[in-house]
Amino acid sequence: MVTSFHRKRHDAPLEGASPVQKAQGRVGSVMRRGKVVQPTTSDQRLLDNRGLGDWVNSDPWRVMRIQSEFVEGFGALAELGPAISVFGSARTKPGSPFYDLGIEVGERLAQKGFATITGGGPGAMEAANKGAVLGGGVSVGLGIELPFEQGMNEFVELGVDFRYFFVRKVMFVKYAQGFIVLPGGIGTLDELFEAACLVQTKKVTKFPIVLVGRDYWTGLLQWLDGPVLESGNISPGDTSLFTIVDTPEEAVAAMGEPHL
Repeated sequence: MVTSFHRKRHDAPLEGASPVQKAQGRVGSVMRRGKVVQPTTSDQRLLDNRGLGDWVNSDPWRVMRIQSEFVEGFGALAELGPAISVFGSARTKPGSPFYDLGIEVGERLAQKGFATITGGGPGAMEAANKGAVLGGGVSVGLGIELPFEQGMNEFVELGVDFRYFFVRKVMFVKYAQGFIVLPGGIGTLDELFEAACLVQTKKVTKFPIVLVGRDYWTGLLQWLDGPVLESGNISPGDTSLFTIVDTPEEAVAAMGEPHL
């Protein structure tokens, strides 16, 4: 009787509560909902224009917060071991071919001795984290503060939330041997070209970048080898920074052997 009573009370909606889900947001390690959600993110406040004297009161102190994010990320990942960063769309639906592709990539990475690092969100990221767990490997998520709540997917075993994109990007590169890029959109393209720029400018060396899905990615490379190259905006051979494959087996093989 008591259990039934408590379950009924627990299941009942709060008096006056809206049937619409409350707005949610995350500020670093702090989660906010409803009326306490902040309308802007730390990145946005950092990059927006300010008055001429505002930096005197805010920017120097913001450096301390940025420093703390680097320290926290380095501390969490320093002993991770060999790892590969896997990128892909948060909009990829469970049960879709791209989602299944992500699962197999994560699983094969684990079987080869790699940890899998993703952005920690849903979609292709969730799929790769799930595959890592299924394969007995280490599943890592590097989350980011966004105006809308995304949250860590349930398959992340080691998760770190960041306020600043640029700190998070350092972690993706510093603790990975290479990138595997699943089909994705603007965020995925941002991560892809960030890596390509670092390799092209020799900031990182021996860093494979593998695009999975020939049908999805071939048009991008044709554009780069076409008008972008013809206009002199890249050098001949720059597209050789990318390797296109069709299968998770090929993608993982292109990462080479795990090393510290």
